[in-house]
Amino acid sequence: MSFNVETEQKNSILCVRLHGELDHHSASALREKVDEALEAPGIEHMIFNAEALTFMDSSGIGVLLGRYKKIQARGGELVVCSVSPSVHRIFEMSGVYKVLRLTDGETHALRTLGEAV
Repeated sequence: MSFNVETEQKNSILCVRLHGELDHHSASALREKVDEALEAPGIEHMIFNAEALTFMDSSGIGVLLGRYKKIQARGGELVVCSVSPSVHRIFEMSGVYKVLRLTDGETHALRTLGEAV
């Protein structure tokens, strides 16, 4: 299966929607796309929507944590939402939830970051 990433800026929040399989082959494309989107003015927070993400390996976790550090350096927060059971298990085993906050859906994540939906 392929991998696709969609980004959308909603005021100060960058929404990143992941589709397909995030592995070592697609991690660099995700990193580049998100880092390019982060260059837009005014972005303080980020949401990773994993609703359509079917697989993730450790290289994907590395990309998430790297973007977390960039957002944290700006004083912002990175939130993950809509995680599938298989990806949820990977996040739990890797300890990602000790660093990143999980919400049920993108609308809820936007509200927790102060965006009126």
